[in-house]
Amino acid sequence: MSCWPDSRFTDLLGIAHPLIQAPMLGAGADIMIGVAKAGGLGSLACATLSLDAIRSEVAAFRAACDQPLNLNFFCHQPPEYDEAAIEQWKSLFKPYYSELGADYDAPTPVSSRAPFDDATCALVEELRPEVVSFHFALPAPEFVARVKASGAKVLSSATTVDEAQWLERHGCDAIIAMGYEAGGHRAMFLHRELTTQIGTFALVPQIVDAVSVPVIAAGGIADARGIAAAFALGASAVQIGTAYLFCPEAKLAKAHHRALREASASDTALTNLFTGRPARGIVNRVMRELGPINPQAPAFPLAGGVLLPLKAKSAADSGDFINLWAGQGFPLSPGRTAELSSFELTRQFVEDYTARSACI
Repeated sequence: MSCWPDSRFTDLLGIAHPLIQAPMLGAGADIMIGVAKAGGLGSLACATLSLDAIRSEVAAFRAACDQPLNLNFFCHQPPEYDEAAIEQWKSLFKPYYSELGADYDAPTPVSSRAPFDDATCALVEELRPEVVSFHFALPAPEFVARVKASGAKVLSSATTVDEAQWLERHGCDAIIAMGYEAGGHRAMFLHRELTTQIGTFALVPQIVDAVSVPVIAAGGIADARGIAAAFALGASAVQIGTAYLFCPEAKLAKAHHRALREASASDTALTNLFTGRPARGIVNRVMRELGPINPQAPAFPLAGGVLLPLKAKSAADSGDFINLWAGQGFPLSPGRTAELSSFELTRQFVEDYTARSACI
């Protein structure tokens, strides 16, 4: 007998448990394999990976297990390069260049996040993942049609009710309700105003009431209490992110590992310094000194280029100039106090939820 109150998402994908490991930097095939073997859905963040790197991660996953996997892509519109705006933005960082001995007059590197395009769509058709998820709305309708024709189910994230309704109208098979607490980039695409963004447990039931497809709760969920709360509000599944970055399989900078273990939930903030789009991370030096949100930041993803030379010149264990993505619920993860593999963490989520449910 299943303890899960809603089987629509597990039936949709043929997985045992309605738990998704969120796509994140630092979470590759090693984490995905453990999640999948424990009955959840492993996810790969593809926006910063080359096509060959995506192939390699998928091959490693397929060699280790025969469960579904999720490939995640960004679908933003790349901005035109504005050299004057970049140079004005770079001037704010000049004192740091001087401090670290970085060459301020050298050409500014270009920070890139690849959007979903014909080449990545062809890769999906080649690799045939069971799930393809998107961030920042959906790609062009012809790409969505090709993804679906490959056999994949399509997911995307909504930060408001009207974004969820838009996603349903444009073909999503399930919708991720991404609350304000979530780590990493805000998925907002119909709105730009951060002050009106909604918390997970206010957002989930409103989206559940507004759409007919399964809803996946995301943001600030890191233990069985959050999982139970999400299902009580009508979610069909839960997506958990930062909690998995405590797993030994996570490939993170030393400073990121340290920050996750030492910071508190109140130490996170939304910032646009690293890419130009708001994203939640643990506050570090550059966020404290320049302010986490700066209106001069160039359009996503160009803002991050000025930080690359500073990162290169910083000490290996410095977190001063790198993003430390984390959601507000990260201190709740069982992995913060006990080393758990992704398999063990997923099993613990299931066991702890089961112990709280009414089916035993």
